[in-house]
Amino acid sequence: MSTTQGLPPGQYWGKKWIIYAALGVPKVNAETWRLRIDGQVKNPVEFTYSELIGSEQTKYEKPFQCVTKWGIEHVQWEGVSIRSIAARAEPNPEAKWVMFHCEDGYSAPVPTVDALSEDAIVAFKINGTPLSTEQGFPARPYMPNLYGWKSAKWLNRIEFMNDYQDGYWEMYGYHERANIWAEERFKGGSGKHSKRTAVGTAW
Repeated sequence: MSTTQGLPPGQYWGKKWIIYAALGVPKVNAETWRLRIDGQVKNPVEFTYSELIGSEQTKYEKPFQCVTKWGIEHVQWEGVSIRSIAARAEPNPEAKWVMFHCEDGYSAPVPTVDALSEDAIVAFKINGTPLSTEQGFPARPYMPNLYGWKSAKWLNRIEFMNDYQDGYWEMYGYHERANIWAEERFKGGSGKHSKRTAVGTAW
């Protein structure tokens, strides 16, 4: 299904992906790769690539928006619901934030309300084909309402946290939440909402 809502403020539609790799491009072996869910949870769990791609998949078409203002309008995404796999770990109610950790050392914090929203997924395919190495193989989270730097490539761990912590780009002043409709690009800059409002508000 397509749920394109139009162009978010300050964005334009690009014709092709611009690939970023702040810490380099790691080579990941799908046979040995694991996705761990831990932190403020009752039952830490770990999944193999085969287990996840063999699970029920969510498929939809939604745009990708980069904080540098370009977007790709028609993107087909396929992966597992973060909500469904996180339920296996039973996150504590006090866990208001999730930190996505990656093979290259990159990290990105996201409010739990966004990470566990109905359309938040761990993506394995884009446009019907497995993620390329440059696009984050074997897995990356995708949340349609957040800018792309939160869609952390080469994902290997989902950590539930009670309190906010900076990730890679947040240390350089990028916004705690990154909602595309509120233009949450930078801390205390453009965007109407602080991390305090981000914690408890669903978009």
